Amino acid sequence: MRTFGALLGLMAFLQIGCGEDESGPPCEDPGCSGAVLCEVPADPALPGPWAVGARTVDIAGYTVEVWYPAGYGSQKGKNKIVYDIRRLLPVSERTKIPAEDNPWQECDCYGGLPLDDQHGPYPLVVFIHGTGGYRMQNLTQMTHWASRGFVVAAADHPGLCLSDMLVGNVVYDIESDMDLLLPALKSPAGEIAFLAGHVDPDRIGFAGHSAGGMSIRPFGKYAGVRVLIPMAYEGTEPGDDLESSLIMGAIDDNIAEYSRQVAGYESSPTPKRLVGISNAGHLVYSDLCGLKNDSGQDLMEIALEHEVANAELFEQLWDGCEPDQIDPQLGWEITNFATSAALESALHCNDADSNFADIQTRFPLVTDYREGL
Repeated sequence: MRTFGALLGLMAFLQIGCGEDESGPPCEDPGCSGAVLCEVPADPALPGPWAVGARTVDIAGYTVEVWYPAGYGSQKGKNKIVYDIRRLLPVSERTKIPAEDNPWQECDCYGGLPLDDQHGPYPLVVFIHGTGGYRMQNLTQMTHWASRGFVVAAADHPGLCLSDMLVGNVVYDIESDMDLLLPALKSPAGEIAFLAGHVDPDRIGFAGHSAGGMSIRPFGKYAGVRVLIPMAYEGTEPGDDLESSLIMGAIDDNIAEYSRQVAGYESSPTPKRLVGISNAGHLVYSDLCGLKNDSGQDLMEIALEHEVANAELFEQLWDGCEPDQIDPQLGWEITNFATSAALESALHCNDADSNFADIQTRFPLVTDYREGL
């Protein structure tokens, strides 16, 4: 859970920035290349001033979720989105889990809100899920980044997503996916035409988990990609526009051993940083360990109890959710802190990366921090 200091900071920000002030937060902060943004808390673990809008769209045949900064106050009177994880299972398995046992995934976001088109343009952050994952698996980061002034996109990648893994169809090509998706996100049209003119195609970050982290390794080759953040997978390769790499690893990861993150950090181009989290496993960054039903069962327990076909395949990747390991909320807070600092420094052109100087004091479970600047 959040530290007491972080909670006090959040309360102060809400009172001063967004609370009862109907005019909204100060929105005159300069970004990159003439962008105008709203003031965000200096602590990158705290949410930003924007309410988050979300839309499920089709881009080049891919199901993509887009989260974005919404117009100030447009969320009033609206209900937050609640995702039904059963819809991500193979069609034959969706009815096995009754509604009362379902681990509903509530999003700190609202469907169809208008984009805040009075500010920006906003940098783009693209997230790639891991094997057996899905586009909302790191939902806490997606909405956090959007609340702090980013357009965030994540697709269900064929051959890598949960439904494909459960039927044994794990054959994927993320690079080919992005060859279609990234140009469409840079020049929005069709179902994402509302973003047209409001996405900065020269300020892009990629984050990926596990196999998704492996996939983004060479993505510095794409024009405009400034930041790469592999989680639980090694390092990055040089790119013409690449400004920084943040390698995140879990010390107790039994799927992608921490030594691989260290080696990946050492081979990555500078500037680079490594954040190693103790008492944490493979899923520490994702929402999966904290996603539970009303009876306290997690997704893995639910799938096994209701005999979802081939759930044991997913069980092989279920690492880091043991009760004696890091509390999921603390894992999310560390991840939000580090990723937001890296993204904002390069994509908002500010000094957010100065927060790394305090990361081990703020989070004692970050027992390994390295930087090569």
